Amino acid sequence: MIKLRLTNLFQFVLLIAVQVLMARNLPIFDVAFCYVYIGFLLFLPIQVSVVAQLLLGFVTGLTVDVFYDTLGIHTAACVFLMYLRPYIIRLLTPRDGYDANDAPNVFRMGYYWFLPYALLLIFLHHTALFFLEVFSFYMWWMTAVRILCSVLYTFLVLMIVQYLFFPVKRSGRK
Repeated sequence: MIKLRLTNLFQFVLLIAVQVLMARNLPIFDVAFCYVYIGFLLFLPIQVSVVAQLLLGFVTGLTVDVFYDTLGIHTAACVFLMYLRPYIIRLLTPRDGYDANDAPNVFRMGYYWFLPYALLLIFLHHTALFFLEVFSFYMWWMTAVRILCSVLYTFLVLMIVQYLFFPVKRSGRK
């Protein structure tokens, strides 16, 4: 249990540092933005309580807001993400259920489970984030393009992070 918490703390610090020091400065044509810090929220173990998830979402978003000077936009988007996460996990529950220590990553859960899980939650986070940022539906199509491009960019970076840093522990799922 202590090892799991230390691992999560290390992931939090590392992903926030990567976001603030690197990913913040790597937009693609000012259309696609990488928000790698949400990987911490996506990769949390499934058995984490809903209240703890909401608190972790709040702390994560607030930490990014402090470095970005965005006055709560990331906090709201992260809390929204963590509010919806249990519903998405329940929606994607495999027939045989989850193991006690399952953590959502592509190696443990398999591609067919992880792709809809990650893409849907990243999409919902980015939708909240970008519409809160512009706070208008004027030129909504440009916001939609930014959302879609950023979802793909963030997802690609999170997949690379998993292949580089996560141990390969396959379950029987595909």
